[in-house]
Amino acid sequence: MAPDAVVRYAPHDDGIVDVHLPTSGTTEPAPLVILLHGGFWKQAYDRTHTRPLAAALAHQGYIVATPEYRRVGGGGGWPTTLDDVDTAVGAVPALLAGLGVDVTRTVVAGHSAGGHLALWIGGTHHRPSRVVGLAPVSDLRAAARDRLGDGATQALLGGEPDEVPDRYDAVDPFLRLATPPGCPVVVVHGTDDDAVPVAHSRRLAQTHPHVELRELPGTGHFAVIDPASHAWTTVLDAIGRAA
Repeated sequence: MAPDAVVRYAPHDDGIVDVHLPTSGTTEPAPLVILLHGGFWKQAYDRTHTRPLAAALAHQGYIVATPEYRRVGGGGGWPTTLDDVDTAVGAVPALLAGLGVDVTRTVVAGHSAGGHLALWIGGTHHRPSRVVGLAPVSDLRAAARDRLGDGATQALLGGEPDEVPDRYDAVDPFLRLATPPGCPVVVVHGTDDDAVPVAHSRRLAQTHPHVELRELPGTGHFAVIDPASHAWTTVLDAIGRAA
């Protein structure tokens, strides 16, 4: 499951992107998935735990780029983590071109805290073709209130919502998605998720009807990034089949 290439978008240690190429061997342009890993933005978790998902998507005909980024406890936090992701997403097309790889369209997808980053990117200038949140942290104020990840949101943004409200406003998908991003936004969330409550995604979709929520009954937090789980067909359909 090792990547086919590792490219660099910035000079710091985490300024790298794993690239998985379609296993069909074709040199034709293919759709790109920029896959943002989770782990509550903490240094203890990196991109390697999404490699099975990246490899499975490559087997389906996708080019998959998984950026690393600086996390809390390793030089990340506000605004570094967000800046890294913004830079990486913007750099990926040129980095792939440098490998001789052309893409047809771009899906930005992410799991958990990476789902937060994907939903946030969807509301920025990057304009992907599609955004997919897999069990995403979609409401930062609710995440802070519920102390998801033992206060991971407060650690990322440097305070409680009433202490640094402008930071929450700037990167909270619940607020940012009030304006439709101009592309489909799909959220896949299991009803048995004990890390990020499905209620957060339900509220997001109820408040913003352009967000499509696909619930998976009896499904936990990590099944949505496990291509061997029953969630795989729903995840693949949400991303959109490469063919």
